[in-house]
Amino acid sequence: MCGIVGAVAQRDVAEILLEGLKRLEYRGYDSAGVAIIHEGELKRTRRLGKVQELATALDESPLPGGTGIAHTRWATHGEPSERNAHPHISCGDIAVVHNGIIENHAKLREQLTALGYEFASDTDTEVICHLVHHELKSHDTLLAAVQATVKQLEGAYGTVVIDRRDPERLVVARSGSPLVIGYGLGEHFVASDQLALLPVTRTFAYLEEGDVAEVTRREVNIFDIDGNPVTREKKESEITHDAGDKGEYRHYMLKEIYEQPMALARTLEGRIANQQVLDTAFGDNAAEFLKDIKHVQIIACGTSYHAGMAARYWLEEWAGVSCNVEIASEFRYRKSHMFPNSLLVTISQSGETADTLAALRLAKEMGYKSTLTICNAPGSSLVRESDMAYMMKAGAEIGVASTKAFTVQLAGLLMLTAVLGRYNSMSDEMQKAISQSLQSMPAKVEQALGLDDAIAALAEDFADKNHALFLGRGDQYPIAMEGALKLKEISYIHAEAYASGELKHGPLALIDADMPVIVVAPNNELLEKLKSNVEEVRARGGLMYVFADKDAEFESDDTMKVIPVPHCDEFMAPLIYTIPLQLLSYHVALIKGTDVDQPRNLAKSVTVE
Repeated sequence: MCGIVGAVAQRDVAEILLEGLKRLEYRGYDSAGVAIIHEGELKRTRRLGKVQELATALDESPLPGGTGIAHTRWATHGEPSERNAHPHISCGDIAVVHNGIIENHAKLREQLTALGYEFASDTDTEVICHLVHHELKSHDTLLAAVQATVKQLEGAYGTVVIDRRDPERLVVARSGSPLVIGYGLGEHFVASDQLALLPVTRTFAYLEEGDVAEVTRREVNIFDIDGNPVTREKKESEITHDAGDKGEYRHYMLKEIYEQPMALARTLEGRIANQQVLDTAFGDNAAEFLKDIKHVQIIACGTSYHAGMAARYWLEEWAGVSCNVEIASEFRYRKSHMFPNSLLVTISQSGETADTLAALRLAKEMGYKSTLTICNAPGSSLVRESDMAYMMKAGAEIGVASTKAFTVQLAGLLMLTAVLGRYNSMSDEMQKAISQSLQSMPAKVEQALGLDDAIAALAEDFADKNHALFLGRGDQYPIAMEGALKLKEISYIHAEAYASGELKHGPLALIDADMPVIVVAPNNELLEKLKSNVEEVRARGGLMYVFADKDAEFESDDTMKVIPVPHCDEFMAPLIYTIPLQLLSYHVALIKGTDVDQPRNLAKSVTVE
């Protein structure tokens, strides 16, 4: 959520800041603003709504200047409005942008009000700029004032500060909310995501927890939480394409659905040899970390949590290791028991999900034998702080509703199942079968995408629907959960998912002609049980939409529409049955006229608690 861009250069930076904000629109936001220093004056423009509104305002009243900060806000404290939009300013001198939540803002607001500061917004962020202004009365430099300020903050922040009286300097601080520094020639940049800066640099360094950095045109000086000078490794960006280009597609989400065969091919490349998954898929020293594992604890949120739920079935049935899966925000606030020889697995597309990162840190304190993250963002906090990292290589995912990241996560978790199985009870035959299944996934997903036209026609049935029920059994139950999440995220239809055996324990009360029921039905050992559940729905006047294997022997009639899904083996079935559910949610959203890529109230990367 929220996007930060900052620049200090000899040239005017307004266009750089705007372009950066546009590249961060996928994160979700409700307002945007920019502040620039020019000839000793601090000028600010803010607008409610899309970045284009801000761009139009700057076209009408340009802001020249070589030092500036910009922000897209996702409301936490204070309603979406221009007065609550960032940047915030103190006494005409200090401007601040901030991602995160300052938990002690109310107490700080009282103290600052007593000192004579007047607040112009309802945000927690405004306390930062007034604190910096106050600290400058007793400190000689902006750096020292910011260092003194952050010691008083409780909560999470990624913040950038400028002072009109010191016009060639940015000071940035990071605690719990990511910030990256971009290196140029005679100019430097900061952002919450390297994607914002790719037009101007490809060399980056990520700030660590507690870092404060002073950034000028010619140098970058970084200090750790204790104020000691430190060096953070510079890395060249590995992104090889422009994530901001939708190409021939109407929406990023559709583009990313169709990118799944390519994303799966990338994630598999170089990770399977001699008909087995290589340990090095999870890092050079992964064998040492994985060989004695007897229990897996998976921690994730949202879509990533559903991937972990599917993996639990695989790890216990095929790898022979016990597995728990928990929502990160729950794990971090309850007392849990750690089993001997446990592996902690975190799953996050961004690598900066606040609850997941906090859960990782807690798990390390508890003494887990090793930690692994499945992540799509090199250099992210989860990658840096875990013993091992499975880099998804899915490519940038812009649509808020995750699609290709989910299927690549499933592939990575199936690979983990194979590796852990090799150290436990998995036979060579199963190792070979999983490897062959993984390698055939890109082609099989391509076949599943061929259902697009049929599903687009089917989606018309949902034009007047406000509720939906999704059903699945076994490892298809988490896929039903993911299908329900996708539908509610982008079409705003209330959707729930149940293990189909639970129907008789309550959900049958909901069944009527206005409640469509979507079923995922691969041809597996639970098929006959699932058919019984389907009959329970039909007997009560429900309308069924069944995505079924062609050999599952379902037939369409007045109460049931059957959509044949390409035959696939048990290892890849959860991944393959995800594809039609993604397409269904997309086409229903089109019919409903919602904002597919940026659904209301949601953010792509949730970096606050």
